[in-house]
Amino acid sequence: QVQLVESGGGKVQSGGSLKLSCRPSESSLESLEAYAIGWVRQAPGKSREGLSCISSDGSGTWYSDYVKGRFTTSRDNYKNSVYLQMNNLKPEDTGTYYCASCWYGVGEYEYDDYGQGTQVTVSS
Repeated sequence: QVQLVESGGGKVQSGGSLKLSCRPSESSLESLEAYAIGWVRQAPGKSREGLSCISSDGSGTWYSDYVKGRFTTSRDNYKNSVYLQMNNLKPEDTGTYYCASCWYGVGEYEYDDYGQGTQVTVSS
């Protein structure tokens, strides 16, 4: 189990960009290098939605159809960090963004070890 901390959220206008970061918590001795890491969004009043997953070595990525072409996930294992670059943001992208460990389960990507989340607000 890995403890994760997200950062980089904020308020932006429609069409703008933000870059989120995910790192192990300060109290964690874990290295992210052993984990595939994904990003999950929870919009107000809705359930969590998986957005992406990047393999442990960064060689493979998956994106949901909703963010494909707008969001890019990457990682720097030397910096023990995973990122989500979000471009062309829309008001419906508003929500709390979590990083989490990820894997391909039965027909879909699954997530665990969520961080505390970082808030993203996109205004029109």
